[in-house]
Order: sequence, then structure tokens, then C-alpha cells
Amino acid sequence: MKNLGFKGKTTIVTGASSGIGKATAIKLATEGANVVLAARNQQRLHKFATELTEQGAICTAIPTDITQPDQIDDLINATVATYDGIDVLVNAAGIIANGSIESTSIDEWDNMMNINVRSLFLLTQKAVPYLIPSKGNIVNVSSVTGTRPFPNVLAYCVSKAAVDQFTRCTALELAPKGVRVNAVNPGVTVTELHRRGGMDEAAYQQFLEHSKTTHPLGRAGTAEEVADLIVFLASPHAEWITGVTYSIDGGRAQTCLR
Repeated sequence: MKNLGFKGKTTIVTGASSGIGKATAIKLATEGANVVLAARNQQRLHKFATELTEQGAICTAIPTDITQPDQIDDLINATVATYDGIDVLVNAAGIIANGSIESTSIDEWDNMMNINVRSLFLLTQKAVPYLIPSKGNIVNVSSVTGTRPFPNVLAYCVSKAAVDQFTRCTALELAPKGVRVNAVNPGVTVTELHRRGGMDEAAYQQFLEHSKTTHPLGRAGTAEEVADLIVFLASPHAEWITGVTYSIDGGRAQTCLR
């Protein structure tokens, strides 16, 4: 996609050191946006920022633990100080973990909610004062599990359902002020998410193979495909779209396949 209207626009992307966040940052940079990269892994984040800069992108790496309110303040303040505003916030950071109602500990539950839900509240609340004057927008990364239940990922499913409702509520509240809020709901997407959630390589490859049968289109998705949708929703071409939780899942939400 080209000429989507991002030239000179300032975008913050969380989870930018890998997966969907990284793919989104690359596409935004290619479109001419000023891209602020936020993630916890400082080494990986700075390496990525260096690569983008060498390719002619305008970007800034700001290591951020999104569970820490003071670090979110630093991210927002540094972005505004560097680029004089915010036009787009992409909340792409998130985690996954296995666990049922019987096996999930309260600490595991709280960690999932802190990273996948509480951080969105904090980031959105801090960014809104700058998104209102820019008539900017937010895109949240949810999941097919926000719309359909899946076994043994209880906390993850609930966190993504919360992301969907948070998206709709904030979209309704911010629409009169000209700020749009949308979300994407990917199916299984080839990233590091599941490996970081504890899945070893053999199990992950088996999971991807099984995904050919659980997604009607016959395969898992790519981070780049999801990033294309995120960038479109964040662009002026989607100016009449808000409050949408948009499935990009190879048709998986249409089935009950496990």
C-alpha cells in the first residue's frame, strides 16, 4: 500500500521489536510516518531502530515497560517533545499463556490483564489529550479469542474480549472529539507470541500445521498481512470507520474448529 497519508504523521507502536508491532512499524515507516518504537527488549528495539534509520526512516526507540505508569508517561512525553504531537497509537504489545479456570493462578491472571488490558487503558488515557487536537486515531491488536472461546487460554481469551469492549467504549466516547478507535482480531499469526508463551519449537510447528485445518482458508496468517489492515485503519482512507473489531483470521471466527 502506498500514499496512505502518513507523511509527517507521528505514530507510536508498542510491541514494536517483534511480530505484528514490528511489521506495522515497518509499513508506517515506509509510508513516511515518524515512528516511535516502544518495547521492553532494549537490545532488540535499538537494533530494529538502527535498521530502519539506515533505510531512511524517521524513527525513535523508547524502551518501555507498558505495565509501569511512569514509563508510559515518559513514552508519551518524549514523543511529544520530539515530534510535537501524536497522530496514531497502535497498541500491539501483548502476551499469551496457557491455563484453565482450574490451573490459572491469580498472579498469572493479573499479569495477563496488566499487559493486555490495563496497559491499553493507561496508554490511551495518556495519548488522548494529544490525539484530540490532531484528530488522530488508535488501533488495538486484539484476537479471534476476543470473539470466540478457546480452551486452556482462559485469561488470554478474557483479556482480548476486554480489548474489544474497550475499543467500542472508547470509540463511542471519543467520536464527538474526532478521534477514531478500532481493533484488529487476528487468527493464528506466525510471530514469536506462542513461543514466548511457553511453546517449544516442535509443538509450535505442530500447532501451525494444525492451523491449516482450523482456518477455513487453510493456513496461519502473517504479521505483514495484519499490519496491512492496521495501517489502513489508521489511515485517512478509513476516516468513517470507528468502533470496529475487525476479523483477519482466515475465516476461523466463522467455525467452531479446535
